[in-house]
Amino acid sequence: MTSSPALSLRHATPADDRAVAYLSALDETSRLHGDVLVAFAGDRPVAALSLADGRTAADPFVRTAGAVAQLRATARRERRSGAAGRRFGLGSLRLAT
Repeated sequence: MTSSPALSLRHATPADDRAVAYLSALDETSRLHGDVLVAFAGDRPVAALSLADGRTAADPFVRTAGAVAQLRATARRERRSGAAGRRFGLGSLRLAT
């Protein structure tokens, strides 16, 4: 039995545009736009979630239910914590006094 590659999640960057377009095409859904989270199995994109509207695109040839669930959970945590700015390293900035 072979082990599956580790799953990693990250916010899509301009370098991930092709991966998001690829997943949208595979899933036969309209292209995800705006802020998007992407799940990778190793270096292969397997699922993506639009933070703007909650739509997903996933590779139909791979088991992706777990990846989509993790994307949704991450999106919920970010909404609750207001972490949108944190991905840019701006987590707890305070004005100097």
